[in-house]
Order: sequence, then C-alpha cells, then structure tokens
Amino acid sequence: MDVENLSGLQVGRADSSDWPALAKIDSVAAAGDHTRRGNIRRWCEQGVVLMVRDSSGPLGYSVLEYTFFEQGFVTMLMVAPSARRRGVGARLLTAVETVCTTTKLFTSTNVSNHAMQQLLQRASWHPVGLLHGLDEGDPELFYLCPSTRLRDAAGTGG
Repeated sequence: MDVENLSGLQVGRADSSDWPALAKIDSVAAAGDHTRRGNIRRWCEQGVVLMVRDSSGPLGYSVLEYTFFEQGFVTMLMVAPSARRRGVGARLLTAVETVCTTTKLFTSTNVSNHAMQQLLQRASWHPVGLLHGLDEGDPELFYLCPSTRLRDAAGTGG
C-alpha cells in the first residue's frame, strides 16, 4: 500500500530502516524514552507500522496488531507535533481500516488525550469501554471502528 493523493501525503507500510525517522517524530521517543524507541524499532521490523509522509519525511505512524482477542487493534497512533491538525491522524485511521483483516477493529486512548478522542469521534468510532488501572489517575477509553468502514474483512479476510 503506497498511495499519494492531491495533498502530497503518501501512506505506506514502514520497514525496518524507517524506525529512526519515526522515533524522531514521536514526541515520547524524541524526549528520550528508550522503551518507546525500542517499540518503534520492533514494530517496524515486524511490519505492523503504517506511516504517512510528505516530501519532508514521515509525519505520523500507526501500529496495527492482532493481539487483542485476535481482533485488529491500533496499538499506537502518533502524529509529529509539527503535523498535527493537518489530517494526518485521519489518514492513518483510514489506512488502518483499509488493511485490517478482522471483522472488528479497536483502539484505546487515555481520558486525558482529548485530541485522540476528537479524532476518533470525527471518524465515527464508538466508545465501548473504560478501564482503570493502567495509568494511575488516567483511565483508558476503548473504541470500536464501525464495521461498515472495514474493507471486506468479513468476506475475504482483508
């Protein structure tokens, strides 16, 4: 999957050589979090990262895994601080919805992450649960993608 549109944004799968550039645009990794840097490297090596780029380089990435009750789960969605509010997050959600191979696709975000909640609401994802105990004082909200937005997952497996 490598698509360019009129806005000059390209969406494609990251490979193992992309992780250093993705770590630079990830606000947590760029702040020195070695665990996040390691996760980005592992995700890229596993081939589970979709990224959005323009002529300047990567602008954001998402991670799609199937470890949540064997359903699709967006483990991470990160947009470079300089690229926020430009449609990059929406483009990543659409890309994940397109490549997901299960009939259900979930994600989660902290209650404090209002930007992600707004993105999910604009994309018509439905809140489906709340989990306390992961981050002290900041519960995790879970969302489900409308099945009508998933590309033929029920029929052909993606």
